[in-house]
Amino acid sequence: MNPNLDKLHPYPFEKLRQLLHGIQPPGGLREIRLSIGEPQHETPAFIKDALADNLKGLANYPTTAGSDALRGAIAAWLSRRYDIPAPDAQEQILPVNGSREALFAIAQCVVDPTRGDALVLSPNPFYQIYEGAALLAGAQPVFLNQLSGNGFKSDFDAIPALTWKRIQLVYVCSPGNPTGKVLSLDEWKHLFALADRHGFVIASDECYSEIYFDETAPPLGVLQAAHALGRDDYRGIVMFSSLSKRSNVPGLRSGFVAGDADLLKRFWLYRTYQGCAMSPPVQHASAMAWGDEAHVRENRRLYRQKFDAVTPLLAAHLETALPDAGFYLWARTPIADTEFALGLQREYNVTVLPGSYLARESGGINPGANHVRIALVASYEECLEAARRIEIFCRKL
Repeated sequence: MNPNLDKLHPYPFEKLRQLLHGIQPPGGLREIRLSIGEPQHETPAFIKDALADNLKGLANYPTTAGSDALRGAIAAWLSRRYDIPAPDAQEQILPVNGSREALFAIAQCVVDPTRGDALVLSPNPFYQIYEGAALLAGAQPVFLNQLSGNGFKSDFDAIPALTWKRIQLVYVCSPGNPTGKVLSLDEWKHLFALADRHGFVIASDECYSEIYFDETAPPLGVLQAAHALGRDDYRGIVMFSSLSKRSNVPGLRSGFVAGDADLLKRFWLYRTYQGCAMSPPVQHASAMAWGDEAHVRENRRLYRQKFDAVTPLLAAHLETALPDAGFYLWARTPIADTEFALGLQREYNVTVLPGSYLARESGGINPGANHVRIALVASYEECLEAARRIEIFCRKL
């Protein structure tokens, strides 16, 4: 067996399952799950219809590169969304089966396994795929703490120069999971300069980019930042996006990677062996989804309604605030995060995720400790009911 498998940590939701094992919440309170970031708004009918109407595509093997129609729809969306020249649909875009599998696979493609000192940098707290991808690629994960004291900014200067020399891949999550923080243009400029100096690849996870609260101020993306700074070849940069959150289709498993043409050519070669081409019916439905914004605006309206109602209630008892983007509240707890989650489940049948499960100790601290991640993915009524139960629980503390 691959010895690197022994280095993998249990997934956060497995830890949560073990934490809550045997708990019997009050029988009169229905369960409200705010622990997992699974969109629960209705999937738009036109996407389901597009999928059903193209089942004849199941009779054909899909190509790894995807259809011209899908790549063209993605290129057009990128141009509209970020006000940039449309990327080359043939050379700078590659459809993938959701951002998760591609975020994992990019490390297997980028990391040089002949170097025993290879490092992969990720934010901390973080999406655990980054860590697992690094470990199974034969690299060592290192972490950049994102703390409330500096507004969850990415302080790249906190990483020593000797460490930067060993880093081959940098994962960035913007908007962040779980903090909701969006990187500024200055932060991107600093990271680009470091990449030029040390030669690492930047992998920007932007799967939450379409859930934001001001229709006039969508989050900045890496390709947009690169264009603003004159880096139109997107050298050393790949961005990852997905329809899961944007269009409420997590089961469709549809996303894309875009950026550096040379890097994507090598990634495409890797993926021809990996055997992960997107199903033709999914490709057709995905192209339709990327071409429509009305359902996305409605999706944002529903999240905005929930955040407007829930954030003030929780902020009165927990240190939390409206994020830059995304559908999580990242809240500081008055007791240990695991005890908070355990007590809330036991007494009020509301499930949240302990923040320490989403981070690793780095620099002597676990930046997720004494925090919980609250995913406002349930209905408005359920989220409001959950907030009221959390209020009562916090008063008792």
